[in-house]
Amino acid sequence: DEPAAPQGEVSIAEREARKAEVAAAAQPMSVPAPAFGIVYFDFDKSNIKPEFESTIRENAKRLMADGKLNVTIEGHCDERGTNEYNLALGQRRAEAVRQALVAAGVKATQLGTVSYGEERPVDLGHDEDAWAKNRRAVITLN
Repeated sequence: DEPAAPQGEVSIAEREARKAEVAAAAQPMSVPAPAFGIVYFDFDKSNIKPEFESTIRENAKRLMADGKLNVTIEGHCDERGTNEYNLALGQRRAEAVRQALVAAGVKATQLGTVSYGEERPVDLGHDEDAWAKNRRAVITLN
């Protein structure tokens, strides 16, 4: 047994338990895999804008160069709208990127999709600049 901590101090066991609680509760934001570009979307849209077609082509090249790479395309939204609506919109965004990558020659078996809706913002602000950064599709390695 561990000796009791002096009054007012936290024991080692309590400190370790707190660290474990914090680590378990933390949901790290997705970081895009190296060399994969992020596709951003307009408000309430899931279509890929022309300025991101080159991003799709570059992502497709990287995936076709290594057919063993398996990735997940994450769909994200800004905070506006209901959770249910944003989960569906995030899924449409992920699927739009998936379809574009398959059309560019990537094997469908390399690609998975998931929606996080508004749950994983990269910018916690409450203005158009922050919202624009959060409306995105991110490719992560499996």
